[in-house]
Amino acid sequence: MKPAAILLGGALLLSASAWAGLEEGLAAYRKGEFQAAIKEWLPLAEKGSADAQNNMGVVYEKGHGVQQEFVQAAAWYRRAAEQNHPQAQNNLGVMYERGMGLKPDLKLAAAWYRRAAERRNPNAQNNLGVLYYGGRGVPQDYKQAMEWYRRAAAQGNTNAQNNIGVLYERALGVPQSYAEAAQWYRRAAERGQAQAQNNLAVLYEKGQGVPQDLKVAANWYRSAADQGHAQAQNNLGVLYGNGRGVTQDMKEAYIWFTLAASRGNPSAPENRDFADRRLTPEEREQAQKFAREWKPKVVATQ
Repeated sequence: MKPAAILLGGALLLSASAWAGLEEGLAAYRKGEFQAAIKEWLPLAEKGSADAQNNMGVVYEKGHGVQQEFVQAAAWYRRAAEQNHPQAQNNLGVMYERGMGLKPDLKLAAAWYRRAAERRNPNAQNNLGVLYYGGRGVPQDYKQAMEWYRRAAAQGNTNAQNNIGVLYERALGVPQSYAEAAQWYRRAAERGQAQAQNNLAVLYEKGQGVPQDLKVAANWYRSAADQGHAQAQNNLGVLYGNGRGVTQDMKEAYIWFTLAASRGNPSAPENRDFADRRLTPEEREQAQKFAREWKPKVVATQ
């Protein structure tokens, strides 16, 4: 179980002293009227509004209303970041970390995350913690990772809450405590964070830090699997294949293994083939149709 993935840039942010037009642009953006949003934001961005500059970065990063262009996105994020706009600083850090429109540079990513983190941006705090966890761009330091995760978690960042659970589960920088890990996973899981839901399910399946309860494990795996979490999909398939916590159902197992395999889970193809050999042609056809038509649930977690 790895720490939750670093949040991608591209979170819109309006300041309390918003310029006229910013809110109108945000309302249009949320309705999918991207050209109308750009019409409001671009003049403001060119006049120096850091919020509008950050939002133009989002537009170019996501290709909403314009051709996707990471170089342009990074340029707009930089203009806002140099005005000490915390979300833009975080977003610019993401661009440096992932080499999106910029030459990859983990040290610069860490520097921009730190600037935003010190201004209490929770995404940046979590992202800086992830760099300390992996020793990427900064020396590996689990205690520093925990410090930044805690700051982000205190602001409700669910990725950070999950990541604190990982440190407790793996005894990295803190004494091992499955019970503490379970508490942190639960905080994030209850707010829809898929990685935490999977991690909490693993603890319930194994009886680590919580009483063993395969039905509860299956429910948490399903919550994550429904969002498209590949490991949870595979894990749920295993429970169906073995009849643990759920009624044994090889067709259901095949569906979840198929979905997990399509998302790159390394164990799922072999598991899918095992389940496939136990299906009738009719069951296989039904399962394949369901898997083709399946769509993940979208859950807001931040």
